[in-house]
Amino acid sequence: MSLSGKTIFITGGSRGIGLAIAKRAAVDGAKIAIAAKTAEPHPKLPGTIFTAAQEIRDAGGQALAIQCDIRDEDQIAAAIAQTVKEFGGIDILVNNASAINLTPTLHTPAKRFDLMFDVNVRGTFLTSQAAIPFLKESGQAGRNPHILTLSPPLSMKAKWFKSNLAYTMAKYGMSMCVLGMAEEFKRDGIAVNALWPRTVIDTAALAMVPGVDTDFGRTPEIMADSAYIILNRDSKECSGNFFVDDEVLISEGITDLDKYSVVPGTTDFLMDAFLD
Repeated sequence: MSLSGKTIFITGGSRGIGLAIAKRAAVDGAKIAIAAKTAEPHPKLPGTIFTAAQEIRDAGGQALAIQCDIRDEDQIAAAIAQTVKEFGGIDILVNNASAINLTPTLHTPAKRFDLMFDVNVRGTFLTSQAAIPFLKESGQAGRNPHILTLSPPLSMKAKWFKSNLAYTMAKYGMSMCVLGMAEEFKRDGIAVNALWPRTVIDTAALAMVPGVDTDFGRTPEIMADSAYIILNRDSKECSGNFFVDDEVLISEGITDLDKYSVVPGTTDFLMDAFLD
């Protein structure tokens, strides 16, 4: 497996899971565009598009740092165009950017509702829409085009909606993009899949969410290694799937997952939402 020479466009990749996916691909020498908002250091969250780009280069890849708010369709179009101009096309899109607000209905302000739907649903849809013409070209050139969206399997069980309805709807909106686009672009040979973690993932953003102890989770590298496996699979044969990180690794014979534990030896993990 190798992503050598592939061009990857990642939304929200200045830190956390997105950056981990980028660095794993960079080991192969991939060309990676990081499209995220953070150009200046955040007071509470580490990393910017520029520090991410340097980490990608240090890992062996080429990097393009693009300040982009995926709530703005003009900024998305400009970011895609800049990537194509710099690297000659796009082979892989990773819809990583996401907003989270775990509140019940009566405690969800309109601005938080709008933020989640603008970033998660609208951002995923519009970024995919802008990238697909170039992914089609990648497919025509036999370059194995993929869209990978970090969203959960779809479920109509009420328990996933009752505690944080707006967030669930926003994340499921991303998953519905996967479901629909996988079928819509099957003839173009574009793989469209989702990936979701079994446990909470130790990221700075999630650590800020009240009640979430990431010490009982796994590191972003488990998502990066799982994504790497998926993105190397045949795009014409592997599409429309809702993958779970540990299941992907196990399918490749990787069964010792302790190296991904935040605290080695942990067996009592804090499970992520949306998985039974």
